[in-house]
Formats: sequence, C-alpha cells, structure tokens
Amino acid sequence: MTDTDGPVDDGRAADRPPHREPGAELGAEFGPAWSASWARASAEELDYWLAFAQAACDAADEIALRHFRRDLEVMTKPDRSYVTVADQGIERLIRQRVAAAFPDHGLVGEEYGTEAGDARIRWYIDPIDGTHNFIRGVPLFGTLLALEIDGEVQVGVVSAPALRERWYARRGGGAWSVGAAGSEGPRAIHVSRVSAVPDAQLLYGSGHDIETSGRAPGFRALCGAVWRERGFGDFWGYTLLAEGAAEGMVEVDLSSWDLAAPVIVVEEAGGRITDFEGRRRIDSGSAVGSNGLLHDELLARLRGT
Repeated sequence: MTDTDGPVDDGRAADRPPHREPGAELGAEFGPAWSASWARASAEELDYWLAFAQAACDAADEIALRHFRRDLEVMTKPDRSYVTVADQGIERLIRQRVAAAFPDHGLVGEEYGTEAGDARIRWYIDPIDGTHNFIRGVPLFGTLLALEIDGEVQVGVVSAPALRERWYARRGGGAWSVGAAGSEGPRAIHVSRVSAVPDAQLLYGSGHDIETSGRAPGFRALCGAVWRERGFGDFWGYTLLAEGAAEGMVEVDLSSWDLAAPVIVVEEAGGRITDFEGRRRIDSGSAVGSNGLLHDELLARLRGT
C-alpha cells in the first residue's frame, strides 16, 4: 500500500469523503475518519465490490471445508513452502470470477502470480492463509481477498470457515465481524483504548523468525514489557487486534496478499499497520499492527531505541 495521486475521476466525486493526506486535519494517522479519507471510489461502488468479495469468499469457504481434515495431497513449491489442491482451487475460482465480472481489473495472487499488474484496480488473493494450520487440521486458516485502487486498499474480507467467522471492511464503512459465538448478525468492531505498554497484549507470528530476521532487535524485551504475549499468527492476530482483544501484532516474512485484507479491517476498526520502518505499505515484508495509540512506542521498542 503506497501513497496515491487522488480519487478515481468517474464524475461522482461528490459521493466520496474529501481526500486528505495522511493525518491532515485529523490529528493522527489512524482512526475511522482518517481511514475513510483514503477512499478512492463512491460508497455505492465500494459496497458493490464488497458484496462481490463476500460472495467469492462464500464459494471459497465451501472448497476449503470440503478438503479440511480429509486425506489431502500436499505439494512443495519451488520456494519450499506448501500448497494444496484447496489453495489452487480457491484461487482459480476467484480469478475466474474476477475475470468474468471485471475484465479490466488486475490480479495479485499467492499461487498464480500477477496478471495485469499495471491495472489501476487490482485484487489481492490469499486462497488459504495459514496453509500449515490447514494441513495439520488446525482450524486457524482463512481466505483473504482485497481490492485496491491506485495503490490504496479499498475493500477487504477475511473469511475463516472452520471458525465460522468472517471480518470485512470497506473505506468509510467501518469494520465488521459476523459469525462469532453469541452474535446473531454483523457487529461493528473497534480496536481497544489501552494506552500503556504494561497493560497491552502483544501478538506475533513466529517469534523465532522475528528475532532471526534482525529487523526487530528489541522484540524480546518488548515481550517482557507487555502485560501478556501470545503467538497468534497469520490473519487471526490482526482480527483480534481489530476486535480490541489485543493491542499489538508483529510479523515478518509477509507478502502483499497476506496483508491487503487485514490492513483495511484494522484501519477501519480504528487501528494502524505499518512496516518495521513505520512506512504504511503492504509489500515490505514486515508488519506492526496496533490500536494506534501505542504504535510509535511499539515501533521504537522493536527497534531497541
């Protein structure tokens, strides 16, 4: 996710929130109003794309559950990571749907690469985030689908069928969860208001990978400074952050499709995600998510400063 030039000029600019540069007239680089200022299309367009993404994830859920905890063929990719027929089937399905509905849109996916990479509107597809969990029968896996315009993520869906939960957002529309225990329908979600590191719960992917990356020399000390730390990796750490169940999420070895959907869910929930250098982007391989209030301090502590 990088800075972009301006809203899409389709004659309906009056339907959109006014464009602002990050933090301009808003007092901070996080929060629902700040997130809405990054909208690059009308509310009607964003709602349409969100409905499309939801339907695509409905179909993806069916494929994933059909293979989950079954005899599963596991293949090794050239980078020595694993892929299953479910990963491939889900991504093929979503690509076919996008191509049929939006032939001028680009695609960026984990399994089949990039098509029309210079398109102004692109879809990011992670067919099964948490493939290792999926392979081992752990229910923490999900399909991540996001739409980007001019480098700004506009719509995102995180669907976890084995948990029977889904999180989704679009610019200016808030962040929502559906399917959680005790919930009869969609509920608005928000990050926490915890403002002190000793009171914070910190989540992360692989602690070993973070430490050996050399990018966060203060990670171990930060783990000792917070109230509680747990290794809830992949998409789940970001959704827990967006729900207010944690104040920080740290990961390395990420691809753009890992972050595109979680970014908008967290930002619309009032939080913030950057890389370890504090840059707001999804393609640098690292991520620090926070409730916004603790972000600068988390970054400083991770750097060991």
